[in-house]
Amino acid sequence: MSSIAVSSPAESPLLEVRGLTASIEGRQILKGLDLTVRAGEIHAIMGPNGSGKSTLAKVLAGHPSYEVTGGEVLFGGREITSVAADERSREGLFLAFQYPHEIPGVTIQNFLRTAINARREKDIPVLEFRKLLYQKMDLLGMDHGFATRFVNDGFSGGEKKRNEILQMAMLEPRLAVLDETDSGLDIDALRIVSEGVNRIVEAANPTPGVVIITHYNRILNYIRPDVVHVLHDGRIIRSGGRELAEQLEERGYDWLIGA
Repeated sequence: MSSIAVSSPAESPLLEVRGLTASIEGRQILKGLDLTVRAGEIHAIMGPNGSGKSTLAKVLAGHPSYEVTGGEVLFGGREITSVAADERSREGLFLAFQYPHEIPGVTIQNFLRTAINARREKDIPVLEFRKLLYQKMDLLGMDHGFATRFVNDGFSGGEKKRNEILQMAMLEPRLAVLDETDSGLDIDALRIVSEGVNRIVEAANPTPGVVIITHYNRILNYIRPDVVHVLHDGRIIRSGGRELAEQLEERGYDWLIGA
């Protein structure tokens, strides 16, 4: 699939990260990170273990365990470093977790309806919600029976990630951050999940921004990025096009970080 067209430079950034520093339990992880994402752009962030990729995802989402110690994060022009995670979600920021939690006893459809209602002034009517849910499941090629299962309870790795993508489809975010969505997936599950992301992006109006955090090039064979960034020691040390990911696949990270 071809990548989504990059927005005009004249457009205001959807996400702008400037000199971001962040720590957890007194240990600094992000050390002056800069990143700009516009609506309609797909950015891939790659890097070795411990470089700060998942920390960036959690900081963007407002995880309370992480402390922003410097810099700023602007989302839609608003500075959000002191904004609570639930408010960021209502503003249209979505995080797909690397390790989704199980919620036994809560069905996917009830979980999703609660999530949608948290973003609305009035609760969505049941019939309207069910129609929307089935439309999104059809878009993703999912059996409607999936919605009656308990959230991630007894799910395979692929099913957990498909559930995350269904949440993304239902919430229709302005910015989706996918934290190692390819982790633990076999090649068939990876293709299915990636195709789901592509369908959501293609169907959305306006087109969201997407940030894909990954170790490997393989997901980028299905979701084609406009920009690839290499994160090391809490900073982005190189940015480029799709060819940068291909170079990393061939040569690893040592040639960039000098290890």
